[in-house]
Amino acid sequence: MGAFLSFLRWLFTDPVPNRGAPVLYLSDEPTYTVRKRHSPYSDLDQKPLKKDGSGERETQVVSMRGFFATRCPSFLRPYKPTWWLPNGHFQTIWCSLGDFSTVDPVQYTRTLLRVPDGGTIGLDWVEQPITPAEDKPLPDDTPIVVILHGLTGGSYESYVRAILAKTSAPVEQGGLGYRGVVMNFRGCAGVKLTSPQMFSGGHTEDIRTSLLYIQSLYPKAPLLGIGFSLGANVLTRYVSEEGEQCRLTAACVMACPWDNLKNSDKLEKRFINRAIYSKAMGGTLLELFNRNAVELSAFPEPSAITPHLPILLSLKSPDFITVNSHLTSIVGGSFPPFPFPTVQDYYVWSSAHECLETIRIPFLTMNALDDPIVAEIPLHKAGLSPWVGMCTTKNGGHLGWFQGGGFLGRGGPPEKWNVQPVAEWCQAIAEDFVDTRLEEGKNRKETYHDGEWVREKGSSKFVGYKVIEVGREVPIIQPTGQTWAGL
Repeated sequence: MGAFLSFLRWLFTDPVPNRGAPVLYLSDEPTYTVRKRHSPYSDLDQKPLKKDGSGERETQVVSMRGFFATRCPSFLRPYKPTWWLPNGHFQTIWCSLGDFSTVDPVQYTRTLLRVPDGGTIGLDWVEQPITPAEDKPLPDDTPIVVILHGLTGGSYESYVRAILAKTSAPVEQGGLGYRGVVMNFRGCAGVKLTSPQMFSGGHTEDIRTSLLYIQSLYPKAPLLGIGFSLGANVLTRYVSEEGEQCRLTAACVMACPWDNLKNSDKLEKRFINRAIYSKAMGGTLLELFNRNAVELSAFPEPSAITPHLPILLSLKSPDFITVNSHLTSIVGGSFPPFPFPTVQDYYVWSSAHECLETIRIPFLTMNALDDPIVAEIPLHKAGLSPWVGMCTTKNGGHLGWFQGGGFLGRGGPPEKWNVQPVAEWCQAIAEDFVDTRLEEGKNRKETYHDGEWVREKGSSKFVGYKVIEVGREVPIIQPTGQTWAGL
């Protein structure tokens, strides 16, 4: 058996050691104001040094390429996938079907926000501790990692926990010691559906509301957004829409679907992709609907979803586009623009590939070239904004990026390669990047209370909240009936 496994390892191992090195598309235009590091490695592409006015380290303006060269070394090293997960199909399927129940344990407490349309958002905060050994409260200006999960997922997802286990662990244990919070989309991860509206890849009012609340709690803390898959699409659109008024200090998106129309066409028109991934995503989305079907059927006034309920209840093993046609494109956001005439209209509206040019905060994208779900990556947009950096890997699948580990997890499960570079990015932003927007008079939107809701000036009537529950412990349990996860 050992000889056979050795043969398989030799068969699937790339003989060229650096072939798996990430490819970075980074701007050379000096844009980032950063605190100078005192190290033998000098910053690249720098403008003259200046004092930042606080008596701290001197600052300088560097390009994104210079920022990466001195602060994010893991992006410059090869990624070597787990030998028995040699391509995107293996990586994606293991991410979805592997047992990660004992890996990266994270305990959460939940805050529930009611929003003006009657819906409910669930914010799962990483319990502190994970805190420093002396068990002192974290300072109010401690950075906060804000995560948006993928399709039908939640804070329990293994790829979410992998990041938070690193960023929220105390420094003494090799972590960053930051706060962490996951925004669970409506109806996901046990958050009750309290209005006839769900979520979609294009609806950004819920993350806008969530950040309004988070920043009200910790106004001095830098907010670092991280999005996965569908959550990456939402985060990209939000950051683009907000421009210089974005409440986030920086953001990183992984496995963003970008052009939803083109990627849907390739997903549905390729036999294996349709038979495996389209059916899997359609099934998980339908399972989420079934978990919330009673609530959707019980709302007193007929809504846009009403005529689609019998169709959804009759579906068996549907593909992704079918469920999106009768669910997401109908109640995936506020009216207008929902409901959409066709699912194709929804795909065009919700895409994120045209959003990069208007981003005005440090923004990093990560995609694997062998992702069977995301085939279209807008690399032709690289360099259009000095704030945006793009990273691709040859391997990794959809949210996989596994490396090391014993065969089928024996002797230790594979690790997530993307955790370390993303943690380095978060730390570099939190500790070295200087957000100059307030100094330059580019103030964030003002907050006010209208007697019922906490609101944000300049945003739509759907942005606002009142807190309805705080502090309930959340068990990390895979939702019953969901076979496929991690998509």
